[in-house]
Amino acid sequence: MGTNCLVLGIESSCDETGVALVEVQGAGVPVLLDHALHSQIEMHQAYGGVVPELASRDHIRRVLPLARDVLLRAQRSLDAVDVIAYTRGPGLAGALLVGAGFACALGAALGKPVLGVHHLEGHLLSPFLSADPPEFAFIALLVSGGHTQLMRVDGVGQYQMLGETIDDAAGEAFDKSAKLMGLGYPGGPALARMAQQGNPRAYALPRPLLHSADLDFSFAGLKTAVLVQAQKLVFQHTGVHSTAGALASGGTDAFACLPASVRCDLAASTQAAIVDVLVHKSLAALRQSGLKRLVVAGGVGANRALRSQLDGACGQRGIRVHYPELELCTDNGAMIAMAAAMRLQAGVQQAHTHYAFDVKPRWPLDQLARATASV
Repeated sequence: MGTNCLVLGIESSCDETGVALVEVQGAGVPVLLDHALHSQIEMHQAYGGVVPELASRDHIRRVLPLARDVLLRAQRSLDAVDVIAYTRGPGLAGALLVGAGFACALGAALGKPVLGVHHLEGHLLSPFLSADPPEFAFIALLVSGGHTQLMRVDGVGQYQMLGETIDDAAGEAFDKSAKLMGLGYPGGPALARMAQQGNPRAYALPRPLLHSADLDFSFAGLKTAVLVQAQKLVFQHTGVHSTAGALASGGTDAFACLPASVRCDLAASTQAAIVDVLVHKSLAALRQSGLKRLVVAGGVGANRALRSQLDGACGQRGIRVHYPELELCTDNGAMIAMAAAMRLQAGVQQAHTHYAFDVKPRWPLDQLARATASV
């Protein structure tokens, strides 16, 4: 592979179909030429969550038109693409197979090499797509879907796990708490919007493992505490004992019947508990490592309260904080193309023309780091 190359990235791990084109220009940070994204949120809302079979079928419909749109806007031909990257895992097996199958079939048809990318590494390196890219080494707070992890990152493929969730992740705590409040799908962003109008100190919710000696996370207990508090509030205002199912249904005897101020206060208190833990643990990781740079990546990284508190706390300590652009916090093809480009550029992985493929629905990021070390 030469010093300059074009990488087409395909993301299809869950409920977003993403395609992007990134250009490697010598030793500089690869440049995003264009990207396109289709979200399946509206399709899955009727079911209260992602339906894997529907997700896979929709990826099949969307990926080729999105690829055409990206190439057209970037004013590049398909023949000009040098490498085709795709998400190999983790994610939904059927959804991953769509992206992998498309990428490998396209590579075989064009005679171009392909490269399977770790979805979480895509998130981890996504801040390099921003106008203010970080420099190695840094601490990374990765808060994406079912993952909450703190890592030391010394370079591409050089990742040391410092702490991770032992049960529910931060994103799950947002979504499950929102479901208890009858906020539907996707619940996390809806809870965050409601929290803007509430008092974050209204209810004393737990901060699990806040003062533990390690850097691990736990949010399952917080979800239970939110349920108990919601049930108490419903009983106080209506005299009715509500089950978790009744709360999530949003019926007249459930959470929806509470005054708006009460609902907003519980949302704000829930968000504050999650954010406090994330900020506290991130600062502890920075303190223990001695590093002065923090990268925040993943969908929860778009949360305004988290960004505000991290910016304030890190600013007081002379620590730089980097985020991906808001539009690139969720799953997207740009982060897959960027991760592939940076791996090729760093020489830690080579694209290949073996078009038989597999996917890894379960693929811990530390396994990727160990494999990279042996390349």
